[in-house]
Amino acid sequence: MSEVLISPSILSADFAELGEEIRRIDVAGADMIHVDVMDGHFVPNLTFGPPVIEKLRPHTDKPFDVHLMIAPVDPFIGDFAKAGANILTVHPESGPHLHRTLQAIRAAGMKPGVALNPGTPVDIIDPVIDDIDLVLVMSVNPGFGGQSFIESQLRKIEILRQKIDETGRDFILSRWRPESGNSTARNFRRCHCDRGGICRVSRWPERVCGKYLRIARPWDNLRATLPDE
Repeated sequence: MSEVLISPSILSADFAELGEEIRRIDVAGADMIHVDVMDGHFVPNLTFGPPVIEKLRPHTDKPFDVHLMIAPVDPFIGDFAKAGANILTVHPESGPHLHRTLQAIRAAGMKPGVALNPGTPVDIIDPVIDDIDLVLVMSVNPGFGGQSFIESQLRKIEILRQKIDETGRDFILSRWRPESGNSTARNFRRCHCDRGGICRVSRWPERVCGKYLRIARPWDNLRATLPDE
């Protein structure tokens, strides 16, 4: 089975105390910090940009997994690199030259990733699969939290697992996101076990930040749902 990494999103944090929330995520055992950047144009919602990431960087040594839901991307790549992003994931629809964008991300010292919306065909990554380190499968449409899991994306993840295995490279296959409620653990198992350990990065449902992170290592409960090798 593939290694399971936990990358909770600060989109669920208490924005009034983001620095403290980041420290709680770190103590709680997260492997990476997922940062959702939205511009109010590519997606309807509006979140934050490089200045916020720069201020959060001193609060943890964990990698910042930054998901850009913005268009255009290219003018801001350098800003995110300077702010402290480690992985920068973009949507193919965000610009006309995906390969050039991925090259620019790597040249800036970050790992490039590609995010696939529910309606984006999986084969779109074929020409660039050797140029990326992460594929993010959107199991909901981008822009809002709390949406229901889109079942059709399981097949997309399965196809991507095969494509990634064929490259022979160390790769992160990320799924956005387990929804809140009783179905969280069930969908976590389906994405990691029933499909052959296909996901390596998971995000948490709403309210993972705030009071729920005051419980020690809450993600161990999810990891415990997975069978042994």
